[in-house]
Amino acid sequence: MIIYNVTINIDDSVHDQWLNWLKTKHIGDVLATGCFYKAKLSKVLVDEEMGGTTYSIQYATESNEKLQEYYKTFAPGLREEGLRLFGDKMLAFRTELEVLNEFFSNEN
Repeated sequence: MIIYNVTINIDDSVHDQWLNWLKTKHIGDVLATGCFYKAKLSKVLVDEEMGGTTYSIQYATESNEKLQEYYKTFAPGLREEGLRLFGDKMLAFRTELEVLNEFFSNEN
C-alpha cells in the first residue's frame, strides 16, 4: 500500500470555508479519480509559529502506478482549484509513504 500524504496549513481567515470545501468537495473529487480507495483526514496537534491550523489528508492506493496516474492525469487540475479558491492562504506539502507493515493491539 502507498500513502499519499498532503499536509496543509490553512489561514484562520478562510479556515471554515476551506474545511467545508475539503470535506464536501475536494476529498470526494480525489477519490472519484479511481486512483485511491480511501482517505483519512486528521488535524495536526501542534501550535504553529506561523499561525493557522494544520491538517493531514492521507490517501491510500494499491500501487505506485496508481499514484503516478493521479499525478499525471488529475493532480494539476485538482491543485489548481485549491489555489484559485484559497491562494496564499494555504501552504501545502506532499509526502509519499510505503506501508511496510501494520501492527494491531491484542486488546479489545
